Amino acid sequence: MAPDANGTALYGSSNNNNHHHHHHHDQKLVQQRPSATMNGSAKAANGGAPQPQQHSKAPSPPADEDRSARQSLIILAAIFFTSLFAMVYVYAMFPQLEESEKQYLKVPFDIEDAKQLGRVLDRYKDLYNLEVMFGIILVYIFLQTFAIPGSLFLSILSGFLYSFPVALTLVCFCSALGATLCYLLSQLVGRRLVKYYFPERAHHWAKQVDRHRDDLLSYMLFLRMTPFLPNWFINLVAPVIGVPLYPFALGTFLGVAPPSFIAIQAGKTLYKMTSSSDAFSWGSIAMLAAFSVVALVPVIFKRYFKAKID
Repeated sequence: MAPDANGTALYGSSNNNNHHHHHHHDQKLVQQRPSATMNGSAKAANGGAPQPQQHSKAPSPPADEDRSARQSLIILAAIFFTSLFAMVYVYAMFPQLEESEKQYLKVPFDIEDAKQLGRVLDRYKDLYNLEVMFGIILVYIFLQTFAIPGSLFLSILSGFLYSFPVALTLVCFCSALGATLCYLLSQLVGRRLVKYYFPERAHHWAKQVDRHRDDLLSYMLFLRMTPFLPNWFINLVAPVIGVPLYPFALGTFLGVAPPSFIAIQAGKTLYKMTSSSDAFSWGSIAMLAAFSVVALVPVIFKRYFKAKID
């Protein structure tokens, strides 16, 4: 019976050992489950529902750019309509005109408009000299600031209404101030829009500007004197590609003088003109070409001497 007792005892002890082992294993499982649950909740915190909420709080760069471009357009529209209101105010403050004359008091977009407006302003110029001049200056700057065509006809009109020195100073001042305002406006809103819609082209132009940074004044004079790029395009693109304000403004003031000289001279014979192209003869084109070459002389000399030294 002893073996049985021993066997039973052995069996019982093995059962106790197994029971103790299972109990210990269960305790381990119980201990591991909370940690697994904690790990699962941590994973949920990191990779589950809360994570997209964190991403939704910080918008992606394209969304930022889209919103920035939209804000730029709103700012541009607000400035434009404020300026338009100022134009309407000046029109309202203008001396009382006859009914037949009111239809001609508008921005000239062709030579006939310029002729009719010239007749009206010439009649009131002596009595209301400051009002007429202030009106021309404001309209000129408005057209330049918002890159609206028509400033050429105002240059011709200035030559018709005023003496040559007064007309030339007026046109150069208005061109430089209007172009500078357009530059600043483009810097405020245009840079975002161009980089949003034309990122590769803007980057290419910026690299070109960096290469010729020491000669920007000469290049600005050249571009203002030649018809390769329209003035409104230069005004809008210059701040986007990194052209500094000083060479831009000075280059504009000096660079518009030769073309303005031609337009003002043409204004002396306004009534004989049939189109704006009458202002530019082969002689005047040759004069512009000569001034353009003179503007690039410093760049040519600099490169020549640099090549000699190298």
